[in-house]
Amino acid sequence: MSDYRAPIEDMRFVMDELADLPGIARLPGFEEATPDMADAILEEAAKFTGEVLAPLNAVGDREGCRWQEGAVSTPPGWKEAYRQYCESGWNGIACSPAYGGQGLPNVLAIAVKEMVCSANLAFSVCPLLTTGAIEALMTCASSELIETYLAKMISGEWTGTMNLTEPQAGSDLALLRSRAEPQADGTYRIFGQKIFISYGEHDMAENIVHLVLARLPDAPPGVRGISLFLVPKVLVNADGSPGMQNDVACVSIEHKLGIHGSPTCVMAFGEQGGAVGHLLGMANRGLEYMFIMMNEARMGVGLQGVALGERAYQQALAYARERKQGRDAVTGEALVSIDKHPDIRRMLMLMKSRVEACRATTYYTAGLLDRAHAGMDPEQKKRDLLLAEFLIPVVKGGGTEMGIEVTSLGIQIHGGMGFIEETGAAQYWRDSRITTIYEGTTGIQANDLIYRKLMRDQGATAKIVFDEVRATAAALLDSACPELQAIGQRLLTAQQAWCDATEWVLSNAKSNASGVLTAAVSYLNLATTVCGGWMLGKAALVAASHLDKGEGAPRFSRNKIATAGFYAEQILAQAHAWERIVAAGDASIKHIGDELFE
Repeated sequence: MSDYRAPIEDMRFVMDELADLPGIARLPGFEEATPDMADAILEEAAKFTGEVLAPLNAVGDREGCRWQEGAVSTPPGWKEAYRQYCESGWNGIACSPAYGGQGLPNVLAIAVKEMVCSANLAFSVCPLLTTGAIEALMTCASSELIETYLAKMISGEWTGTMNLTEPQAGSDLALLRSRAEPQADGTYRIFGQKIFISYGEHDMAENIVHLVLARLPDAPPGVRGISLFLVPKVLVNADGSPGMQNDVACVSIEHKLGIHGSPTCVMAFGEQGGAVGHLLGMANRGLEYMFIMMNEARMGVGLQGVALGERAYQQALAYARERKQGRDAVTGEALVSIDKHPDIRRMLMLMKSRVEACRATTYYTAGLLDRAHAGMDPEQKKRDLLLAEFLIPVVKGGGTEMGIEVTSLGIQIHGGMGFIEETGAAQYWRDSRITTIYEGTTGIQANDLIYRKLMRDQGATAKIVFDEVRATAAALLDSACPELQAIGQRLLTAQQAWCDATEWVLSNAKSNASGVLTAAVSYLNLATTVCGGWMLGKAALVAASHLDKGEGAPRFSRNKIATAGFYAEQILAQAHAWERIVAAGDASIKHIGDELFE
């Protein structure tokens, strides 16, 4: 298994040139995100993830977690690595300084998160969920709960979870049965069972703060009657010290295809009389609050796809350069390394270009969220937030689907050795397979993109994106460089396909729900494809400017242009196919009866 080397050069380029970290650093509260600070953070994070977390990746996959009498033991080295992670301050890098965080921009923090995910995905799940829980508490918790819990969670001393799924209620939370009974002292007693709870129990922190969806006795039916509760594993005394064990238990952990080092727990609340919980925000608005945490998690899971794709690419490239087999098809040289073979080069470029495209889309979205949070112009902040929310399903759905395809290509490049566990190539694919499922499947992301994002303003936000893409294509076409002109023409053609598909969706969303829902994932694939081309087109323009001015590393700039050109030719060309599939709707299945599946 190859070592992990964080792609700092590309991360820094995307942060600065596409997400505009220098501009974000001028916003109130982000002044400390200087170039020197960014360099120091990236270098230290690369060292920590490469030297501490990456060597534990195979250990976690091989050893997994252990459950015994309600206690969960993480793999060897996990506790020590987590302690070091917290002591170094990585857990609170983008959190409020008022509670011990560093208050740095998300677009800088997301690069650190990518390194953690690439180095050891199973490990990364724990801090990812804690960050989401912190965001939820900052939004809807009382000042008393914030004072009690937030600093400990930001430091990483206490971790957080999200408890949605129940045996009978997966994606359909209207079926949720967990209940909350109000008590005279203002607390609640929580009863119910939750499944698929990542890090619901573990041995890395002294307390686990569960955010639990449950129903109050007088709650209306369906999702309108769901409230959100904070339920700690260990109760907290008035002075902030740990108290008694709460009525919360892990009754088992799952045996899974991948992320073996991340315990996936079945949690029981209230088996000994009721777990003590605290209402977060207003009653019956729990799903609204949980979506705050879920949006954070969806961004993080999309990043996981990017991170696994990067790790798989690094290993595949290292293997292809070492493995010698066959003749060079051009020179006739015998016994060459397989990276000289055209089909291997094609697969390597597919991996590289798709990872870089999704990384850029993810970082760009993080930058929008930073500006929406800290910007000065209210209208601009609103616009940036709408754009970020529009792109989040593209980040999550597109990034995770890309991760599965790219990690699969990594196995293919290894050939038969990729099927052998000892090489480590298979682990990346196995780990990636969950990413399109948890925090909302690809189908749910596609439906979210259409019905929650596109339809909420009848395509007004989408039009802003379309105008930005067309402006990038126009700039490429105006260039004197034939390579950039070719990229611009392909981007413009792909953008038109996305526009045409969007018009079909908008005109059919109400009258032809079956057709739109059938086409939804194809529409998401189209959006992902065009957004990736847009980001790489912007990157190519910047790289060409650097070359013209003699700035930066010429090798890196030339590679950026070449990568954008490959993506435009090999991947943007698929946009028309996706558009035709979208426009077909459910024509090929609407007359199919159940007998076809017998």
